[in-house]
Amino acid sequence: MDGEILEIKLFNKWDCEAVTVKDPSLRSYISLEPVLVPHTAGRFSKKMFDKSKMNIVERVLNKLMAEQTNTGKKYEALAVMEEALEIIEKRTKENPVQVLVDALENAGPREETTRISYGGIAFLQSVDVSPVRRLDTAIRNISLGALNSARKSKKSIANCLAEEIISASKADMQKSFAVKKKEEKERVAQSAR
Repeated sequence: MDGEILEIKLFNKWDCEAVTVKDPSLRSYISLEPVLVPHTAGRFSKKMFDKSKMNIVERVLNKLMAEQTNTGKKYEALAVMEEALEIIEKRTKENPVQVLVDALENAGPREETTRISYGGIAFLQSVDVSPVRRLDTAIRNISLGALNSARKSKKSIANCLAEEIISASKADMQKSFAVKKKEEKERVAQSAR
């Protein structure tokens, strides 16, 4: 071990340092800090915006736990995430963390609407979305899409999550729940300009 540099890989399989974030607005919010197991035990929940320091894979699996039946089952979520990443690697022959980052970039809405009241009249106004909200919305929609498709079918949650991530990374509106929601929000916002 003298002079050897240990390389930290996610689940001891995938290198996060080789992953690139193409969207410049999301670079500072998608953390690709090398970790062996994405489990920080709430270390980043105490301060506002500290979640941007949490590894992006852990943020996705934390959102998978937010469902009523899965609440608090971190080790189950870890197993599901690892299996989903293995499925993604088999199907795409790419680094699954890169596919996940591409999916998050494609699933985040750039524009949405807010309700404005003016003189007793309420109307919708189009506004730009901050990068933090854009990423949060993408994570929420990807996990919701996976959970909803797993509920309706005999497929495992890991398989459904892998399919959702792959189709979102390709920006496929027909198959991806998250991309469909993004397009819907942007269409409403465009009509409210």
